[in-house]
Amino acid sequence: MISLAITTYQANKLNDFLFGGTSFTPSGTYYLGLSTTAINANGGGATEPAGGGYARVAVTNNKTNFTTSSGGIVQNNTQFEFPESTTAWGTITHVFIADSGAIGGGNILYYDALTNPRTVQTATILLFAINSMKIQLV
Repeated sequence: MISLAITTYQANKLNDFLFGGTSFTPSGTYYLGLSTTAINANGGGATEPAGGGYARVAVTNNKTNFTTSSGGIVQNNTQFEFPESTTAWGTITHVFIADSGAIGGGNILYYDALTNPRTVQTATILLFAINSMKIQLV
């Protein structure tokens, strides 16, 4: 189970919306990414695999892909699967959700370290099973 933490970027957006009425529109698509380095609370520090078939995974923001919040927790309601690696990606230590599909682009919204880092060799498919990602605003 991965418990994704909110970045200060996303927390600031939500706080400004809830306390002050600043406009906020959730993204219609989120992008799941991987990192070989630690991600900071401000969303910095991510190092994504370069090449080798790596791409962020687009996830439509809907109730097919995410559960209804219960107890302040939302989980992935479908399996999230990365494309098969065509070369080694290194050791994946972190996963994140961003607002852009561009590698190294956009803002990281939520992140967490993998409980068991995964070394991705050629011809590896990395996936996250249903309900294996937990997003909780704490």
